[in-house]
Amino acid sequence: MITIRELMKRSKEEKEKIILEIKKMGITAGCRHFGIHKSIVYNWMHRYNAYGLDGLEDKRKVNFEAANKRLQKENEMLKKLLAEKELESKLKDEILKKKLAEWNRGKK
Repeated sequence: MITIRELMKRSKEEKEKIILEIKKMGITAGCRHFGIHKSIVYNWMHRYNAYGLDGLEDKRKVNFEAANKRLQKENEMLKKLLAEKELESKLKDEILKKKLAEWNRGKK
């Protein structure tokens, strides 16, 4: 049997190849061939079916929840910045319209 550490060292591409081979061979035969426990294969298959190749990444390296929160905060900050820029643009337009109207009245 392969140790857990050896399994974790596998890249997501290697895990994908193993999953595809096991699907062809059958779970029991594939697990024996690769020396992997069925629960690990089922876990890999579930993550692969749900998230694709990215689901097979070692989760110790990437904390999806932390990344999601960081992106949400960044998104909120960008929305506020955009709103400020839009407000600034509207105010400039109003000032320009007033100045243009005053300028046109002054010419007459």
